[in-house]
Amino acid sequence: MDCRVLLTVDTELTWGHHVRGCSWRENFARSYEAAGVGIPWQLRTLAEHRLKACFFVDPMPALVHGIEPIRRMVRPILDAGQEVQLHLHSFWHDLAEGRDKPRFELTDFDAAGQHDLIRTARDLLIEAGAPDPIAFRSGSYAADESTLGALAELGIRYDSSHNGSHHPWPSALPLDPAQIAPLRQGVVVEIPVAQMEDRAGKLRHLQLCAISAEELRQALLHAARHGHPLTTLVSHSFELATRDGLRPNRTLCRRFERLCAFLAGERDRLSTVHFADLDDLPLGASAVPMPASKLRRARRMAQQIWSNAVYERAL
Repeated sequence: MDCRVLLTVDTELTWGHHVRGCSWRENFARSYEAAGVGIPWQLRTLAEHRLKACFFVDPMPALVHGIEPIRRMVRPILDAGQEVQLHLHSFWHDLAEGRDKPRFELTDFDAAGQHDLIRTARDLLIEAGAPDPIAFRSGSYAADESTLGALAELGIRYDSSHNGSHHPWPSALPLDPAQIAPLRQGVVVEIPVAQMEDRAGKLRHLQLCAISAEELRQALLHAARHGHPLTTLVSHSFELATRDGLRPNRTLCRRFERLCAFLAGERDRLSTVHFADLDDLPLGASAVPMPASKLRRARRMAQQIWSNAVYERAL
């Protein structure tokens, strides 16, 4: 049975580079362009394999730096035929307001505050050249029932903030951590981040830097075999570079390339989609995370140790 795949990339200027005193141009180079393996390289790789991806762009840095860096994020994505949806890190609001201790999670705000932040982010994203967003993901997956209420009021149809391996904090939606199939929450459709079982009783979300190429492949095949309607993968604009954003992490670059090649070869049963393609998405289906494997986990941990030693040790 065909299982649709959402490749999602959270696209942003980062707090870490900002707090170290980087200008927005330096932050952009390290977070968006990311050592030559950021968004432009990812867009080219996706195009080579004829794959779709959704880029959740955070426009909130415009409150501090103006709209130009957000325009520079949005335009290449749209020109590549890919999708831009709405991301939001709330600390940019507090930085712009001069607050001494920025609030890092959207859920640190009450319902009215969340509504105002999401509305501001939506308007900034549109000002930067994006179409009206129909989907949202909160920074750090920080969302609760007030978030869904705000999205409903603002006409945003999809949320993708439920992450069972980050539940109940900061991902605070009232859902089972193992909920990975899309379902309706009021008028909003929740698109959970995919999970696998890392070990008994412990979930791990399907993020490019968090699991091995083998685990990605096996989790996708598991979803296809068991008729999951949708599998949602996560990455970040800066994820394929070292933490300082100055060198490619070749282990992760190869993982991304292998994922793209695998999906291209399996497009008949694992078709990549945009949120705009989900009008007929089945809701409330049964879907269970891939069971744990001690051997797969051991191989991944060995790879991570090696990769950190090679690419991050000097940092």
